[in-house]
Amino acid sequence: MRLALAQARRAQEHGDVPIGAVVVRDDELIAAAHNERELRKDPTAHAEILAVRAASEALGRWRLDDCTLYVTLEPCPMCAGALVLARLKRLVYGPQDPKAGAAYTLYNIVQDPRLNHEVEIVTGIEQEVCAELLRGFFQTRRG
Repeated sequence: MRLALAQARRAQEHGDVPIGAVVVRDDELIAAAHNERELRKDPTAHAEILAVRAASEALGRWRLDDCTLYVTLEPCPMCAGALVLARLKRLVYGPQDPKAGAAYTLYNIVQDPRLNHEVEIVTGIEQEVCAELLRGFFQTRRG
């Protein structure tokens, strides 16, 4: 999670919401990314999406069924759907997202038995550190 937090801090450098994500397989870092919506002017440039794309490219395959994604905030519906489609093995995230969380809080897309894959979830890792980074970002934005 420390690597994901380092990525989240990088997002702030270009005015993006500080969310970071890393993909790991067998304790080896495969991919790392952070939010780049503002940087790319792309609403889909979430940390999770960019990390999954980079991991697929690095591994030369779209199935990430032996990988874990660490992310500093519970994924939104778009990202949760991408994790299911990538057949990700495990999702580890910091705080839940009461406004857009789709990996337990508002929805549980990643474990919906109606879909063709379910992702293991571990929540609350470095929860306070992740939440404080987000709070600090939004406090400076609101003045």
